[in-house]
Amino acid sequence: MPKRWVSAAIVYALLAMAGGVFFREYTKAVGFAGDTALSLVHVHYLTLGTLFFLLLALLDKSFGLAGRKGLAGWIGLYHAGLNLTVAGLFVRGLTQAQGAVLSRGADGALSGVSGLGHIALGVSLIALLWMVRKSASGTGTAAVLEKPRKTSAEPDGIR
Repeated sequence: MPKRWVSAAIVYALLAMAGGVFFREYTKAVGFAGDTALSLVHVHYLTLGTLFFLLLALLDKSFGLAGRKGLAGWIGLYHAGLNLTVAGLFVRGLTQAQGAVLSRGADGALSGVSGLGHIALGVSLIALLWMVRKSASGTGTAAVLEKPRKTSAEPDGIR
């Protein structure tokens, strides 16, 4: 599993770089100089994609998350939530850079899509953190935080 998560981190790093370059070049090409949601694509993919999955790989190495029941489903929901959120940011940013005015319905639909992505991210993040907590406390598949056993070479009371 850690290899899969490092691979996901690499993909999200590439998407983050592509998002940053697209933001810079697209806004320059259309002559837009204001704030746009396109600038958030880079940051979301870098932090919630790259850094999150690198951290998850390290946590798995420390606490043995890979064998946890339901982990794959929560990871899938996290991927879906992140990409849905970024898709909403991308579309919103394109309309802002073009100066397009969305109808109330289209604006609400776009906000709803981004909101669903954020909800999926939030719920899956809490579930994943709960799994990390259970694994860290030794109730997971690998009891990592056991007290070290005293060796015969150590005198009583000294550690």
